[in-house]
Amino acid sequence: MSHPTETVTAPRAAGTTHAGEAGNDEFLTFVLGEEEYGVDILRVQEIRSYDAVTRLPDAPDYIKGVINLRGIIVPVVDMRLKFRLAKAEYNALTVMIVLSVGGRVVGMVVDSVSDVVRLGGEQIRAVPEIGATIDRQFLTGIGTLDERMLILLDIERLMGHEDMGLVAAQAA
Repeated sequence: MSHPTETVTAPRAAGTTHAGEAGNDEFLTFVLGEEEYGVDILRVQEIRSYDAVTRLPDAPDYIKGVINLRGIIVPVVDMRLKFRLAKAEYNALTVMIVLSVGGRVVGMVVDSVSDVVRLGGEQIRAVPEIGATIDRQFLTGIGTLDERMLILLDIERLMGHEDMGLVAAQAA
């Protein structure tokens, strides 16, 4: 059964070019399982409701497949499977965040999108040295906003990692 796809264009952060250059950075926050994550808003192209994907043979389980987005074939990653979280059911809240990473368009499936938050430098802490299911190299820090804790992802490094094979490695 097919349902209409809603597309929401994410707001752009005015005057910000890369995370860390301005005093305040904006992050799109989303939920995976029990945790809340943040990704640099400048990487977000749009937010869509989750729709069926075309499965690719012999792809890793976290690569859900591909979609045709206005003529562009976009690989789609299920972040719950990538981060080895308990598999959640796809429902009306499940969304796909379409990102522009390393010159390529990539989709990531998340449980839900929360909001856009602005974090100042004093609100971003280093990732503690503890065992975690997510490789620390893919995290830029922990954001604190009132009582909320946000796990901030380095989406460029994550999607560009060799085991993902989605984005060509940046030339040094």
